[in-house]
Amino acid sequence: MASVHPRRHAFAALLLAGLLGVLGFSLAPRTALAANPDPAAVTVTDLLGRKVKVHLPVRRVILGEGRQLYLVAALDTQNPIERIVGWRKDLIQSDPDTYGAYLRKFPDIARIPTFGGFEDGTFDIEQAISQQPDVIVLNIEAQHATEDARYIEKLDALGIPVVYVDFRNNPMQNTEPTMRLFGQLFGKEERAEAFIDFRNQQIRRVTDVIEAKHPARPTVFIERIGGYTDDCCLSFGNENFGLFVDMAGGNNIAKSIIANTFGQLNPEQVIVANPDQVVVTSANWQAFAPGGRWVGVGPGADLTQARHKLAWYTQRPAYAGIKAQNDQAFHAIWHQFYNSPYQFVAIQQLAKWFHPALFADLDPDAAFRELHERFLPVPYQPGYFVSLEKTGDKP
Repeated sequence: MASVHPRRHAFAALLLAGLLGVLGFSLAPRTALAANPDPAAVTVTDLLGRKVKVHLPVRRVILGEGRQLYLVAALDTQNPIERIVGWRKDLIQSDPDTYGAYLRKFPDIARIPTFGGFEDGTFDIEQAISQQPDVIVLNIEAQHATEDARYIEKLDALGIPVVYVDFRNNPMQNTEPTMRLFGQLFGKEERAEAFIDFRNQQIRRVTDVIEAKHPARPTVFIERIGGYTDDCCLSFGNENFGLFVDMAGGNNIAKSIIANTFGQLNPEQVIVANPDQVVVTSANWQAFAPGGRWVGVGPGADLTQARHKLAWYTQRPAYAGIKAQNDQAFHAIWHQFYNSPYQFVAIQQLAKWFHPALFADLDPDAAFRELHERFLPVPYQPGYFVSLEKTGDKP
């Protein structure tokens, strides 16, 4: 993990000292979303178990990850950017197609101030202070960087609370409490519970069948962030997509090798495991790897082009002679399912790949479309997953 630049610390400390000591710091009046001019101070519990006092409902929010919009938009559906006064630029870079869909519907999204990451030391604390947020929402993986930089103490001195959430490290455990925390912060508890209920119903459409039928489990290798980097073979342990594989009735070959959520296998380990199927998580990463090997699945993707790019993966040395290569059993799926409340779509699609007869009537596209119609302000665009044709595609 990159360390935070010491000059940025010094400048931030100087700025904070000036604000507090010279001006006798007091926040300017904040723009109200609702009629309540004096939101109540409430103690909330974040995903690290921290007790944090926040004035609810919050009106001005800084998102430590732009992709938190995936949930925010399901709560503030009429205007999902009304509370956002700053966010990390990862949505714009990592998911430009979703960002484009929201930009077309809500042009003011382009005016939201952006910043880099807490983790890589590019968070601009001066900019955050100037936006006068009621709360800053960070992913739990930012904890060490924020502690090292003493951001929490500096922000707390200004009355700016920080809460941690998680969709990425332990999503099947932490997504629901994260959704409930956002609902509490926004005063949208009923809306959050409705989304949680819908998500759980969709997950059970797979897990109830797997539990009842006990089908034979194909062995599966998940290649993580295909095309984002040339490295092989990044994957998941027994969490995130690794756990999705298990829930969908597959056997993740990396779960006994990778101790944590994320890790890496060497090509020999993949060949020895001889997986029946290979699933590549990928997306439109033009911002990071222009013209790279990434498979551009996502909203509105050209699946003919995506299928052609997926075919290249069959030639990787890690897959030489394995059963998946012989059977052309290669799939690509939208990587962003790994850090959003939309995981149920990935679980359903994995189940259809692993057990096509058992889940012949399951339609992940229809489920995702229903989510958009019920909870999201932008129309659904298919394109989130693709497989090689059984006749065999050529790279």
